[in-house]
Amino acid sequence: MSEARKVVISSLTKKYLMAGSGLFLVLFILGHMLGNLQFFLGPDVINSYAYHLHHLPGHPFSLWAIRLVLLGCLAVHVWMAILLTTENKRARGPDAYAQKHSNVATYAARTMPVTGVVILAFIVLHILQFTTRVVPEDYNKTIGEASIEVAHVQIQAFDVFAMMVDGFSEPLFSIIYIVAVALLCMHLSHGVASMFQSFGFRNEIWRKRLNVIAHGFGWIIFLGFASIPASVMVFGFGKSYLAEMEQKWASQPPLVSTAAVADNKSH
Repeated sequence: MSEARKVVISSLTKKYLMAGSGLFLVLFILGHMLGNLQFFLGPDVINSYAYHLHHLPGHPFSLWAIRLVLLGCLAVHVWMAILLTTENKRARGPDAYAQKHSNVATYAARTMPVTGVVILAFIVLHILQFTTRVVPEDYNKTIGEASIEVAHVQIQAFDVFAMMVDGFSEPLFSIIYIVAVALLCMHLSHGVASMFQSFGFRNEIWRKRLNVIAHGFGWIIFLGFASIPASVMVFGFGKSYLAEMEQKWASQPPLVSTAAVADNKSH
């Protein structure tokens, strides 16, 4: 087998790994958005959803298994992106600058490495804010519990709805969130189109149609995620509930329940 043939196979393998890991991440982002949109159905719904999400069958091992798979896919995706970017730069050689500006490329395509780095930074911030609950304040101490129904039994669990309202009431964090989601969706729109191409679906007949689908998907994800902080920051959605619960917690500081302890250990 010639050296050139080995390089081609290696490049294709990298593209398939990047596309496959990207597909898994895209499906996760879609599911995550649909779950978050339950915020608009009120505290009972989103709190119950969050509790059940963190108490899947096999908890806490099932939750950590999902997280490890996601982390693995993210690591593979980033690794393949770095390798392919380096490989493409070497292939272009000394005329890379001229070729870069002579080729017709979208802004999203040209900024994929930059948006990727920003998205990684945002993921870290997002985990610190809503998973470990330590940014911009220690929500484990400032947010109390709410009553939810589990198997027809009322229990006390961490009030995720109140945490989201409190977090997005901070304009700086809401703006950071919306801008980061915009960059994520710009990244997604090009990434989904490239994924179609990697899997061999993006021929001349379907190219424009698949591009429309990819851009449409990016807009749907953006509007879904951005609608939550915008509703809190602009329209004050959920703030009356937060104020009511804060008065309740101040008058009767909630005890840390068994459910809350188990939930915190799972993060």
